[in-house]
This record gives sequence, C-alpha cells and structure tokens, in this order.
Amino acid sequence: MSRITFARPDAQGYDELVPSRYALKVGAIDVMLISDGVLPIAPATLATNAATAELSAWLKDMFLPPEVIDWPLNVAVVRSGERTVLVDSGLGTEFPDFPRAGQLALRLDAAGIDPSSVTDVVLTHLHMDHIGGLLVEGLRGRLRADLRVHLASAEAEFWAAPDFSRTAMPGPVPDVLRTTAARFLDVYRDRLRPFEKEYEVAPGVIIRRTGGHTPGHSVVRLESGGEALTFAGDAVFQCGFDFPQWHNGFDHDPEESARVRVRLLTDLAASGERLVATHLPFPSVCHVASAGNSFRFVPAVWDY
Repeated sequence: MSRITFARPDAQGYDELVPSRYALKVGAIDVMLISDGVLPIAPATLATNAATAELSAWLKDMFLPPEVIDWPLNVAVVRSGERTVLVDSGLGTEFPDFPRAGQLALRLDAAGIDPSSVTDVVLTHLHMDHIGGLLVEGLRGRLRADLRVHLASAEAEFWAAPDFSRTAMPGPVPDVLRTTAARFLDVYRDRLRPFEKEYEVAPGVIIRRTGGHTPGHSVVRLESGGEALTFAGDAVFQCGFDFPQWHNGFDHDPEESARVRVRLLTDLAASGERLVATHLPFPSVCHVASAGNSFRFVPAVWDY
C-alpha cells in the first residue's frame, strides 16, 4: 500500500487522547475519515416504532445508557485523480447546545488538509449535522471560489418547502433544520451542481440518490483497483444492523428508509465491500454480514 499523502510536511498538528482521523486506501483513492465530534440524542429517537422493552434490551446488550447516548458524526475527505472531495461537513459551531460537535475545521487543520484544496463537496442530504460546517467562517471563508457542491436535485427541491409530517424529531429541531437548510441553499446556490439519480464526481467516486431518509438522500461509493467502499450517510444507524426495520425519528419516509437500508446492507453483505456511515462509531469502517433477517456490524481491522 502506498503512503497516504494528505498531510503537508509543515502541518502543525496537536495531540488528542481520542483518535479523530483515520486514513485508508481504496485502490488508488485516498480516504481520510474525520470525526466531527458527537451529538447527544435520546435513544427513543433511533427507534420510534420499536417496543420500549425491545429498545431497552438492545441498549443494554450494546452497553449503552438508556437516557441519552452519544451519536457520532463522521465526515470523509476523498482524493481521486486531481479532485479532492469533502463528503458532508458536520454540524458547525453555531449550535452552543452541542459543544462536543462541530470539530471539522479544527481537525482538517490537524490533519494538514487545507480547505482551499477541496475541489468538490458531496452532500448526502441537507440536515444541519451534514451541512453546518460549511456555514461557519472557520471553513466557509477558506474554500475556493470555484468549489462545486453536489447534491440530488430532489433534495434541493424538498427543502424549498419541507414536509415533516412523518418525522418524530424533538420539538425545536424541525424549525432549526428548515432555517439551516434555507441559509445553506442561499449561501451556496451559485455553486450547486444538482444531479438526478447518479453522478461521478471524480474518478471512481460516484454519488447515488437513494431517497428514504430524505427525498434526495444519497450515498457515495468509491471503487478503484478492485476495491470498494460506500459512505452511507444516514441510510444506516448503529441499531439498523440488528433491527433494520426500526424507524429513525429523522426519517422523512420511514418505510422507504427501511427498504433502502435493507437493500444496501443486503448488497454489502453479498459483496463483502466496506461500509462507513455518518453515525456509526468512529471511524465506522466495517463489513456487513447476514444474520437471518438482520445483519451484523463487523469492524474492519485497522490498517497500521
């Protein structure tokens, strides 16, 4: 395996007790997974259609607390050919109730990644924990003028007049999602490059609309040299392996979201390809195994 070449030789990093970045290769494609931090979330939001006893048993089996759990936020930087692609951007720093999230700008610097080197941004969807980082000056003011921002046309259209009637989010969240998405679309409208179903952003870097979680929710698949990895965004959550039919409170179409999740996990179990996702434990690199009517999360061995 050749050396990962993200970091500048003069990069001034800093030590953290908990790892926040992880580099790997997918054939000739360089990938850096970066933790944007964690969000506190009520477990019931992860399984709105689950029986209370069933959810409690799962939390206990996973050694997770019953009241509030930490929800990871993972971002990816992908280098393929002459393109450097940022996949999602985390929460940003404009939400003081979430002080342990919004770390992307700081951690890009620690990794030696200059935001001005990013040629493209791919957005899995427009929830605030995926776009907020692009709205703070720590990152926004350092991006190049010709940056291209890729998202599904259906996603941009949805947020012009979003419908939250089938979600089950905590009370203040829908309004914050609405205003954050509206601001993002206003700020970045001239840089948007909408696609309909599928688009190749860089060699071997393909974004594909799945729908479900939001109407334009998308996943990103990397393929090079006979290797592949899928960044699944919010198509898969930690409980989704054991209980793929559980609905997440942020799902705009819960039934379709479950169908998307089952199809994706079934395909990955059959192919053996690697998976990462926004809200799986960092760095989230795993394989998927079938287990009857459910699946198993199989952590990939770290490549040292």
